[in-house]
Amino acid sequence: MDWFYAIVYGIVEGITEFLPISSTGHLILAGNLMGVPWPKEVKDTFEVVIQGGAILAVLAYYWRDFLKIRHIGSDRGQQRLWLGVVVACIPAVVLGLLFGDVIKANLFRPSVVAWALIVGGVIMWLVESRRATPKVHDIETIGVGRSLLIGAVQCLALLWPGFSRSASSILGGMVLGLDRPTATKFSFYLGVPTLGGAALLDFIKSREILGQIGIVNVVLGAAVSFVVAYLAIGWLLRFVSTNNFKGFAVYRVVVGALILILIATGVMTNGSLA
Repeated sequence: MDWFYAIVYGIVEGITEFLPISSTGHLILAGNLMGVPWPKEVKDTFEVVIQGGAILAVLAYYWRDFLKIRHIGSDRGQQRLWLGVVVACIPAVVLGLLFGDVIKANLFRPSVVAWALIVGGVIMWLVESRRATPKVHDIETIGVGRSLLIGAVQCLALLWPGFSRSASSILGGMVLGLDRPTATKFSFYLGVPTLGGAALLDFIKSREILGQIGIVNVVLGAAVSFVVAYLAIGWLLRFVSTNNFKGFAVYRVVVGALILILIATGVMTNGSLA
């Protein structure tokens, strides 16, 4: 059954990584509901490593844009963009190194994910209900100050499993004056160093652990994640060009409430999943 779990994890990761509904939360819930028999360290490492497939999807989707980095020495727009990306990653890197293990040990449980989904959904609805005129319409003009603040808001996803990295960075960007498509695209860019670095580091450190389920299953999960994430990116960009995020807000609240009901009725356990 390892191949089946790998495929399901890949599908869940690919769909949820860039949608504002929390990939971490859905992976935790998927593993809980399927009763995946892998040891804890194998499951945790696998979930991180297959994020690499989703990150490769971003690179594939925006390959023409990423090639522009070769002109960073003379292109002021590229300099501003990538300085902003680097600065925005700093808060998450610092908090991850300081508190990552503590958070995993104490907060990786379905009830925490459920409340993060609900609270995040309410915040998303409120942000979308504002009548604010966006001031930033291009990721090259976001600026270092806004980038740092977006990076700080992004840390909500690290501190509260289930809140969603993409949701926090997109909503943070919108509150700071980015239009919806620009905030969404910047969130994709932030995911490349943030998630890509974590996936690569975990793979290097734990490749022997992953050997317990076979490298073929790891590649399978990452490949499925890549394909599904590529499709999800294209769909989300088309969606945000003509729609708001209120539908995602409702989805989050409904799923969060359903999880709490399943826990209360004993259908789902609420033990630590870290």
